Amino acid sequence: MVLAVAAEVREALAAGRPVVALETSIVAQGLPRPHNLRAALGCEAAVREAGAVPATIAVLGGQLRVGLTSQELHHLAETTEAVKVSARDVGWAIAQHRIGATTVAATARAAALAGIRIMARGGIGGVHRGHPEDVSADLEELARSPVAVFCAGAKMILDIPLTLERLETLGVPVIGYGTEWLPGFYVRSSECRADARVDTPIELAAVLRATWATDTRGVLVGVPPAADLPGAAEAVDEAIRQLGAVQGKDVTPFLLARVAELSGGQSLDFNVELVVNNTRAAAKCAAAWSAP
Repeated sequence: MVLAVAAEVREALAAGRPVVALETSIVAQGLPRPHNLRAALGCEAAVREAGAVPATIAVLGGQLRVGLTSQELHHLAETTEAVKVSARDVGWAIAQHRIGATTVAATARAAALAGIRIMARGGIGGVHRGHPEDVSADLEELARSPVAVFCAGAKMILDIPLTLERLETLGVPVIGYGTEWLPGFYVRSSECRADARVDTPIELAAVLRATWATDTRGVLVGVPPAADLPGAAEAVDEAIRQLGAVQGKDVTPFLLARVAELSGGQSLDFNVELVVNNTRAAAKCAAAWSAP
């Protein structure tokens, strides 16, 4: 069996109870220890506090696992052997029995396969600055998988206007949760408008129902952080200047690590709080979505 859904998740889905999918690239590649485990456990706790069931996703033991045990999550946070798994990597990671931490794209695909409609993460990938040909698979997967991705927008290291244009081309709606603007990950507003604004979980649940009654694409939900990270724009610009020959999957981890250094470590705590905040919003909306 390639797709393995944990019993708790499977039972919740069968009973129509709210479930929130959680990605794991933040655990294995996005944050250093101990921040990575704080983020993972904080997200699962936020889901349960809202009365929902967390479905943390990874590739383990030759399976795409939807729902991890505490032991498995701790192992993923501590191992140095985990590979970053996007949607295109799922097949070989399963076949080769790799330990794989899933990105937005792979998590959204797994969630859709399992029948989960809501997922949360820190920020999505997008179009890279100065390299419009370098587009994250996250965007294409949003156009394929009917999942609502709750995040703090596209990371500031990206070209946010071009990312939004790409999402428009792909037909993916961008909804601001309590804001008219798409958040900029480290800042509450990227100064780019969302397609629409909603202010409550019930409003958003109605939007999702209407969207999926007429379409099969995903939905991007932008949740602004509580406050801006001081000096974020300057740190991001400097990190990009230092990028050098770094390419491919290594770009985002490199830039996030440099921003952490340039911010004196402030961005690490900020990132943990941000992803838990996104997850809390996702869980509340999952509860509204599942309500009769």
